[in-house]
Amino acid sequence: LWEGDGITVTDIGERLFLDSATLTPLLKRLEAAGLVSRNRAQADERQVIVALTRQGRELRERAEAVPHAIAAAAQCSLDEAQDTMRALHGLREKLVASL
Repeated sequence: LWEGDGITVTDIGERLFLDSATLTPLLKRLEAAGLVSRNRAQADERQVIVALTRQGRELRERAEAVPHAIAAAAQCSLDEAQDTMRALHGLREKLVASL
């Protein structure tokens, strides 16, 4: 949501390769924590729009330290971690293409 706020649950699912049955409980917990809001789209009430709250936007600064902490815990450089992520994304794309 920091990349594009106010998007549908479907869009989030496509970006994360998750279905709505997996996302809905997570989004409910994020909403209960005050980090996101969920509202029906006015143009199509079948769609649910997810948007960050002020508290959700403020969390970004703290979250930006997470990739560096993961790299440090994995005892690899940021470049090595990024190379691994690229390889995993490539593998995922190949797997999806084979379906």
